[in-house]
Amino acid sequence: MRAIVPVMIGAGGIRNPKNEGDHATPAGILPLRRVFYRADRVASPVCQLPVEPLCPLDGWCDDPTHRDYNRHVTLPHPARHERLWRDDHVYDIIVVLGYNDDPVRPGAGSAIFMHLPPAGGGPTEGCIAMAEPELRRLLAAGLQEIEVRPV
Repeated sequence: MRAIVPVMIGAGGIRNPKNEGDHATPAGILPLRRVFYRADRVASPVCQLPVEPLCPLDGWCDDPTHRDYNRHVTLPHPARHERLWRDDHVYDIIVVLGYNDDPVRPGAGSAIFMHLPPAGGGPTEGCIAMAEPELRRLLAAGLQEIEVRPV
């Protein structure tokens, strides 16, 4: 499947190379790794990827000095991290993108996901956001990778 889909990206634009904390979305072809979702809020996405419900102890390490950098972690965690169980709805569905994960390079960026849009439709912190119906449609259609490029 090949389609151009408008999305929200990071406030730092699209960059290659990307660095931790630059609020940029990485350019390139990004494989979809797995999906997390808030089972208390939304139905499980239909897709060919591994799907797992989130729990309040799910996090993602964004500390480039820690061995768990750019990895899913269980909270509490000793290093700097992002909490995946959020009060807003942005992470009701999270698709983990294959960026800086094979191998992980400290400082090259972490926690790059496809997720739902922030309230008010503003930019992300480097992720890719789209409306839930479109995200579900793409996942159900068998989406395996996305290409991010400037227009």
